[in-house]
Amino acid sequence: MSKKLFEEFSDVSSKEWKQKIQADLKGADYNETLIWKTNEGIDVKPFYHAEEFSSLPNVSSSQATKWLICDTIFVSDVKKSNHFAKEFLSRGAQSIKFIIPSKDVSINELLIGIDAYATSLYFELQFLDSEFVKKLIAFSSKTKIYILTDIVGNLAKTGNWFTTLQEDHNHFETIINNTSTCSVDLSLYQNAGATMVQQLAYSLAHTNEYLNHLENKKDLKIIFTVSVGTNYFFEIAKLRALRILWKSLASEYNITSDCHIFATPTKRNKTLYDYNTNLLRTTTECMSAILGGSNTVNNLAYDAIYHKNNEFGNRISRNQLLVLKHESYFDKVNNPADGTYYIESITQQLAEKALELFKDIEANAGFLKQLKEGIIQRKIKESAQNEQTQFNTGEDVLLGTNKHPNPNDKMKQDLELYPFVKTNPRKTLIEPIIEKRLAETSEQNRLKTE
Repeated sequence: MSKKLFEEFSDVSSKEWKQKIQADLKGADYNETLIWKTNEGIDVKPFYHAEEFSSLPNVSSSQATKWLICDTIFVSDVKKSNHFAKEFLSRGAQSIKFIIPSKDVSINELLIGIDAYATSLYFELQFLDSEFVKKLIAFSSKTKIYILTDIVGNLAKTGNWFTTLQEDHNHFETIINNTSTCSVDLSLYQNAGATMVQQLAYSLAHTNEYLNHLENKKDLKIIFTVSVGTNYFFEIAKLRALRILWKSLASEYNITSDCHIFATPTKRNKTLYDYNTNLLRTTTECMSAILGGSNTVNNLAYDAIYHKNNEFGNRISRNQLLVLKHESYFDKVNNPADGTYYIESITQQLAEKALELFKDIEANAGFLKQLKEGIIQRKIKESAQNEQTQFNTGEDVLLGTNKHPNPNDKMKQDLELYPFVKTNPRKTLIEPIIEKRLAETSEQNRLKTE
């Protein structure tokens, strides 16, 4: 189409729009009434205009048409896990994430009958063993295998290395040399209460620790594991900003600027009471993950925080993604967020603020040093407490929990899993970063009065 639409209408400038809005406000203050201030330090305006961009934004490289539906299986029984994997794949899953608790798991038995050419497989290892990884790599000629091993992430989460700093790095380097992939888990920061700027900056600094250490980085591909919250447009922008930041960092090391994003909904805003609302939360979070350019989306079951894995919860979570892909056409456009002034503006601001924080971390001895000194933990705690205060005062709303709760809703008899922070007193090298849901304290109080 060579002729532009609506040529008969004259352009309206940003100034004219603002004047019209101010007239409609009838004396009310424009900034106080319409400017939304976020925890990321970004002021959201009531409208965005082309005049705010000196040039057209770059076209993003993500391909939303190729995102994959993933299911997670904790391998406690190899034969059952193999059965579940084949069942999930037959019901619409396109990839499987196996959580491996022990090196005694038989890979041959686990992968029997799985269509290796049509399936991407993720392996999250809860231990560190380079020999076990070599067994996995034996299947790499047949299928796409991603090893999710993050030694710095394990230190941040547990407070300890798997064994020792030196042994961990030796195993880790062997794994990298065999797989040419490196996994960075930034979901920990989100689930612990970090702002989006912190999540992005910490993940970049986290990755930089590996890049500084590794000698062979030429063909290295980074896998980012990301948790997505309910702030719909900001979460889209967060994922887009992550790719921009990684491209910038990768260029400094002259390595591939491509990265792989594995996204899953956050646990931080999930609730026990009025638990069906979790379905709405995870749906919008998966939508953000897709539109933000995630390669793989692994939904969270609505009852995951208090029920053991069950057929109904797994089926519903998978069907949410199937509806998005096959009925809502979320796989038809590659870059649906490109060119939207609002999202482009947020993306740019998140990237700039995160880059500034990243540079500050690097100028002050780096991520690992600040983690050992407790600076990262303290900053996340401050952000988490600010968000908790917003929840406690009702500014941050979780429907059915701190807004319009159902007093007749009872949950005490339905708890199969302990849904709150677990304490395990032990000696640690550093203070671990603790994941905690916003509704935990209020839910504990409600359970006591049932």
